[in-house]
Amino acid sequence: MSLSVGIIGLPNVGKSTLFTSLTQKRVDASNYPFCTIEPNIGKVKVPDKRLNKISKLLNPKETIPTYIEFVDIAGLIKGAHKGEGLGNKFLSQIRKTNAILEVVRAFQNKNISHVSGNVNISNDIETIKLELIFSDIELIEKALEKVVKLANSGDKKAIEKKEVLTKLKNNLEQGRPVRKISLDKKEKEKIKEFNFLTKKPIIYAININEKDLKNRNKYKKSNNFIPLSAKLEKELVDLNKKEAIQYLKEYNIEKPILNRLIKATYKILNAISFFTTQNNIVQSWTLKKGSNILKAAEKIHSDIKTGFIKAEVINYNKFIQLGSEKKAREKGDIRTEGKDYIVKDGDIIRFHFKS
Repeated sequence: MSLSVGIIGLPNVGKSTLFTSLTQKRVDASNYPFCTIEPNIGKVKVPDKRLNKISKLLNPKETIPTYIEFVDIAGLIKGAHKGEGLGNKFLSQIRKTNAILEVVRAFQNKNISHVSGNVNISNDIETIKLELIFSDIELIEKALEKVVKLANSGDKKAIEKKEVLTKLKNNLEQGRPVRKISLDKKEKEKIKEFNFLTKKPIIYAININEKDLKNRNKYKKSNNFIPLSAKLEKELVDLNKKEAIQYLKEYNIEKPILNRLIKATYKILNAISFFTTQNNIVQSWTLKKGSNILKAAEKIHSDIKTGFIKAEVINYNKFIQLGSEKKAREKGDIRTEGKDYIVKDGDIIRFHFKS
């Protein structure tokens, strides 16, 4: 899976400014609500030093990284589900993303208005949470209109789906997101098609003033809270790599926000990376942790999964330690694995399959 992240938040919190720093695409970040009408979409290479080192040793004709996509939508306001502002219609643009990045304003700036009049992190988070909940309730109500008719006719599958949708609706109406509702495997399968927004994991980007960066940890309420300065990160776009690193060091920051957000996204989605070395191409792929090698094969091509015979596997650390594929083979460190093998982070895989 290549990952996609939807960027949401109230107007004037720094969403589009952050999007620019992540994707290096110039977008409108004006000081007025709803300046983002059409979604801003940008695909970014996932930086991975391991891919570069593998490529250096194998010297392939091509090296292909995996990508992460960011989708920046129009700002929401309280009452969006009732049509306030531009309403919540833009939320449909992020229903298929894997995760949500919510930008929350913590910076003070008298020249940039706050949509509710004052900066309050907790209130803003609650506002967005409720709008996502209302959007999911709306989706369920539309689905129930169709399901109830079938259920009333005695359709067993429709009856089961009606039950789980009603359970979700009742919980959502109590303010409980889908991701916090206890569901068994069968129930989860029944709602898989809906892409509920409140089912997606959320990372909170707390946008603070530059002067607060050295004390940024006071904003880190949990592991999915990432304090940052979108303004500073955007300024890095115009600097070369060496200048950017030096600039960040002044604030005791090791890496740009892109690296930190990708790391947080992989962690919250329980994702890993594996590498393939086929046809003189070294490529990086993203996979859910705990997946077997057939799932990995399917990411590349369905034909590889269908015709799978075996896979040759060596972990990245062992490969780098030995320094070449030849030495790895000589020492017997390239293992042959079957279809039940669980892929590990950093595995380098060569698939053998019937074409």
